[in-house]
Order: sequence, then structure tokens, then C-alpha cells
Amino acid sequence: MNLVLLAFRLMCLAWLWPVTLLNGSHRPNKRRHKDVYLGENSKNQHGGRIDFKMKKSDSTKSLLIKSEQLLRIEDHDFAMRPGFGGAAIPVGIDVQVESIDSISEVNMDFTMTLYLRHYWQDDRLAFPSSSNRSRTFDARLVKKIWVPDVFFVHSKRSFIHDTTMENIMLRVYPDGNILYSVSVPSYTIHIIDCALRFRITVTALCAMDFSSFPLDTQNCSLELESYAYNENDLMLYWKNGNDSLRTDEIVLSQFFIEEFHPSFGLAFYSSTGWYNRLYINFILRRHIFFFMLQTYFPTMLMVMLSWVSFWIDRRAVPARVSLGITTVLTMSTIITGVSASMPQVSYVKAVDIYLWASFLFVFLSVIEYATVNYFTTVEEMKKLKGGKIPANFNATQTMAFDGCYHDNDIDLMPFPELPSTPNTERSRTATLRNSRNSAAEPPPTEGTRLRRKKSIKHNLSFIMSNSYMIDSYSRVIFPMTYLLFNIIYWSLYSSR
Repeated sequence: MNLVLLAFRLMCLAWLWPVTLLNGSHRPNKRRHKDVYLGENSKNQHGGRIDFKMKKSDSTKSLLIKSEQLLRIEDHDFAMRPGFGGAAIPVGIDVQVESIDSISEVNMDFTMTLYLRHYWQDDRLAFPSSSNRSRTFDARLVKKIWVPDVFFVHSKRSFIHDTTMENIMLRVYPDGNILYSVSVPSYTIHIIDCALRFRITVTALCAMDFSSFPLDTQNCSLELESYAYNENDLMLYWKNGNDSLRTDEIVLSQFFIEEFHPSFGLAFYSSTGWYNRLYINFILRRHIFFFMLQTYFPTMLMVMLSWVSFWIDRRAVPARVSLGITTVLTMSTIITGVSASMPQVSYVKAVDIYLWASFLFVFLSVIEYATVNYFTTVEEMKKLKGGKIPANFNATQTMAFDGCYHDNDIDLMPFPELPSTPNTERSRTATLRNSRNSAAEPPPTEGTRLRRKKSIKHNLSFIMSNSYMIDSYSRVIFPMTYLLFNIIYWSLYSSR
């Protein structure tokens, strides 16, 4: 009997022992949670009480499933595009231009900061949702799923802003189209729309034409294209048509932005086929006022300054030479400065035409004085040889004060009387006889004109003997010619 009771007790102990262990295992957890809650309460005694309702509504604490598990990222191969083997996946593009940071004529490029958004559908990211609220993720999840491989064609440099974190946003939300339903209470499976947003600064090439610089208008474009997927796998399109490209108020220092518009095209590569390409086109018209102040107005003043030498006496060699050399060197400096700020193109620019034409006017004013000085020297040498200027005349003393000769400083002696000879008497008689005969001849009838042709040598000798007339004509010819050049230049390039 004792043995039976002992066996019964052992069986009862064997049956109660697991229950005791199970209860013992729960008690530490309760104590631990209680300690945590007491700790939290003790920490918030001085900072206020905890709103437990808000704590319960926090999805990160109430939801026990991680984002990777919710979107079932490990269940799919996201190295492949959605719908691989089927039709091309549509990817909508939406761009908001924040700023155009710089435009370089020397490098022929521009730098732009923009927000780039992609829209596509990927049913592999379907997740259970009791409402139509979207979920937003950052760059950490973007690296684990498939995203379109859009790149900028003709890009020199580009980067995604990373302050304070990478400026990438991924938003996954249902579009209301039910794919299928499952027997999970209050949960529905939806087709998923994905929206990916970047903040990018890109420096891209712009093929500029400087034939009308600085009166030019430049047409630049930023081109977007898929790198790996041709049109059979991925179809790029503007999501909202012409409204897909939006801009903030952009103000540039040297340009007016005349137009911003999107466009679409195809690009062909011989090895891989046709690719969809999107264009962000913008037209820039250059401000002319800056170049008027820095280039055109100084050039005009230098040309006008070179005309001052026409009013300086032709014998004032130091004054006219120094003025001519100064204007020539100043024009050379202006041309060098403009060329240093421009790319080395192989064609002539509009500013080059104006600068070199102005340089030609300045150079011709120097040549004009060289010609006047030469003719004046030849004329004085002839007069000196002919005896009109006395040998004891000191030209240095005459020009000592104002650099000019004066007529009262020069004693022009009359030519001496030639002795009379039989030959001279005979020639005087012949001259008187001819004059009488000519007086007896009747005048020419109406309609006839007497002409006497002057040879080039005679005209040249006349100009050499009256060299001061060159300055007189130059005072009118140079300004009128330069005015005509300006009228033709501005009317031609302003109409483009």
C-alpha cells in the first residue's frame, strides 16, 4: 500500500513539474516589463506623463513586421525589371527645375539643380493595407528594389545631394485597382504604384553657337534616357505632358529665360537598338547691357578719341603720335580681354567684327597722320629748295611754345627778277600775240564744254602741296563712315 501511494505521489509530481517551470518562465518577463515601465515612468516624472494612446497608435511599435517583410523583398529577384519578358514597363517622368546655377561659354556647359521624379508600377511590392495610405521610405530601401536606370545624356558631372541624408524619397501607395483579395480579416492586396524622387545637380554639355555673340540666343537641352533598357523593355514618357516640367522663378545674371518646354524623341545605337529619350529644352537670350558697358562703349570712345588728332596741327608730331599709339594699344587690350573670356572657336563672332572694324578705324587715323606728315615734309623740302623758306629759318624755335608753325614766323622772300635776254623778249612777244588772238576768237557755242584732263601725278602733287586738306576731309569722312558702319552692324545683328 505504501508503495502504491509513493508511486501515485511521484506521478503527481511529474505531472505538476512542467506547469511550475512554465509559470516560472513567465514571471521574469513580467517583472522585466514592469521594470521597464517603472523606469519609463520614473524618467517622465519631471517631464510629464506618457500618452499611452499615442504610443499604441505608433505603427512602428504596433506593427511587428519589418518593411522588407511587409513588401516581401526577399521573395523576389529585384535585379529583373517588373514584368520581365512581357511588354515594356511604362516609367513616367516629372521634373521641377529649382535653379540654373551657372552657364559657361568657355566650357560650353551649364549647371542645373532639379527634382527628378519617377513613376512606375511593380506588383511585387504589393502589401496588405486596411486603408489607402501610402508608405514613404528613404534611400536605404531604394537600394534593395528595382528602380529605373535613368541617366543624363552628355552629362559631365552630377551628384545627388546628401545633406543631411541622401535626398532620395521612395513612396509606395495603392492606386485603387484591386488585383486580388485574400481571406485575411480587414486586409486587401493592391497593385502598387511607386514614386521615386531625387534632388540632383547636373552639369551637362550645351552646343552653343557664338556667331552672333553677344547678341545671341542659345538653345540648350538636358536629355534623359535609360542606360540598359531599350524601348522593348522600358518606355519613358512625360507623366503629365507639357505640365510635367515645372520651374521656380529663375533669375540669371547674363541671360533671359525665354522658354522652358519638354519634348520626346528616340535615340539609336547600332549595338543595342532604339531607346526612348526625354528632352528638357530651354532658350536663353543674353543680356546686352553688360557688354555695352564693358566692350562697346569703351571701343566707341577710343575710336572717337583717335579723331581728335585731325584737329591737332600737322606739325605737332609728339602730340599726334602719342595719341595714335595710345588708342591703338587700348584697342588691343580690349580685344585681348574679350578673347580671353570666350572659347577658341574657328569662326568669326559678332563682337570680333565690331572690335576689329573699330581697330581698323583707329589704325587708319595713325596712317592718316603718317601720310600728312610725309606730304608736309616733302612740301617744305620743295619750298626750301625753291628759296621760299630762308636757310637761316629755325623750325625748332618756332614750335617751342605750341608746337605749330605760324605764317608770320616765316619770311617768304619774293623770287628775284630774271635778267632780260633776246629769248625772253621773244617769248613775251609770242605770249602777247597769243593772248590777242584768243581774245579775238568767238566764245564757244552753247552745248559745248571745255575739259582738261588732270593726270594722277598732277592730283598727287596737288595733294602734296596742300596736305592740310587731308585733315579737313578726314574730319568728315571718318565719323560718317563709322556711323554708317554702326547702323549696318546693329540693324543686322539686332534683327536675328
